[in-house]
Amino acid sequence: MTSSSLFIIVCLMIYVSDTQMKVSMADLVDNTCRQTPNNVLCVETLRADPGSAGADVRGLAIIIVDKINEKGLATVEQINNLLASTTDPKRMDALRSCLRYYNNGVLGLDVIAAKQALEKGNPILATQLMNDAAGNARNCEDRVSTFEGGSPLTSSNTNVIELSFIAAAIARLVK
Repeated sequence: MTSSSLFIIVCLMIYVSDTQMKVSMADLVDNTCRQTPNNVLCVETLRADPGSAGADVRGLAIIIVDKINEKGLATVEQINNLLASTTDPKRMDALRSCLRYYNNGVLGLDVIAAKQALEKGNPILATQLMNDAAGNARNCEDRVSTFEGGSPLTSSNTNVIELSFIAAAIARLVK
């Protein structure tokens, strides 16, 4: 066997190995997301993050938790913008409640502690915290759903709720 033949064989082995690893990682995302309440959102969210390609199940959960943090921060910005544009005391009260649910709950405790719990190997606590995050976003939505014309936060709250349930489901899979 010549050295060029040997080189071609080694390159093919590396290519096949790399291809198998990519397929395996894609399978992990698909298999994991099938066990969540929103398979489509789960797959879309994880595939959009380049870190998912090399992540284990714990890593996938952390990616979703980080996305909840991102969505939560955007929701807080949206709430602040709504507060700046209203003078209605009832609307202001409801929006301030939402700020508390997000700043003290979703962002202030749930996301931070869930990520730490996952990193430290406590998926049970992470699951509870992600369910709490969903509850905090739901409480916000309940407060603003009575607004004339409907809630201006439905899309944002729903996204946080859905991602929180996905993160909780993935955290349950962590061994």
